[in-house]
Amino acid sequence: MPDATYLTSPLLQGAGFRHAFFTRHGGVSAGAYASLNFSYAVGDEAANVDENLRRAAAALGVAPDRLYFAAQVHGRDVLELDGSESSSAIMHTEADAIVSGCPDLACAVRTADCLPILIADRTTGRAVAAHAGWRGLVGRVIDAVASRLGGDPTDWVAAIGPHISTAAFEVSEDVARELEACSDATAPCVRVAGEKPKVDLAQVARAQLLTLGIAPEHVEHVGGCTRLDPMDYFSFRRDGRHSGRHLSAIVPRTA
Repeated sequence: MPDATYLTSPLLQGAGFRHAFFTRHGGVSAGAYASLNFSYAVGDEAANVDENLRRAAAALGVAPDRLYFAAQVHGRDVLELDGSESSSAIMHTEADAIVSGCPDLACAVRTADCLPILIADRTTGRAVAAHAGWRGLVGRVIDAVASRLGGDPTDWVAAIGPHISTAAFEVSEDVARELEACSDATAPCVRVAGEKPKVDLAQVARAQLLTLGIAPEHVEHVGGCTRLDPMDYFSFRRDGRHSGRHLSAIVPRTA
């Protein structure tokens, strides 16, 4: 049985947090969902998703029923877990971030072009997984996450996982202006005469994270473009509804 493959953040590893940004390799799904798909809603067999989730939980060192993700809606709602919740119930609850301080569960989000962002507090051991597409960034989901994580942002480390890159993310002029307005980043949007603007979502997210008070050296991007790398990543923009979804997850630790 192949292992589920994933990327990691040296920052999060150095702070003692188990985590993973899973690629599309090491699962049992087939066809358009080959092979490590984590969504029940895209047309994959439920039994395949179940097994993929079991493999992810094993990689993270938690029980399968301790892997939590919500029904994401491109909003800013954050679910805070104390460990007593049912993961199957949370799966059907609308939210775009999961936060907890319970060290035997994993906070997770699913993506297929949007940004997965994992943030951890080195002092308290609390951690959060957030889903941020352009709507989430404009809606300030990162600010909502920060208010629920608590603690001192100077103690936080953050990692941005694989997502659609600037070269592959064209938007309307209206969307470009919204993203510029919600970011202190310098020129997050690229404009070329006769073409639609292209946006660096990671630059927008990084600027918002730094505004919270996180040190620049405590924010990193682990790399990978979902749309331009079909061998390693699923992409909704590339493949439409019948594409898989990635999982990114982090396990809180004791203080």
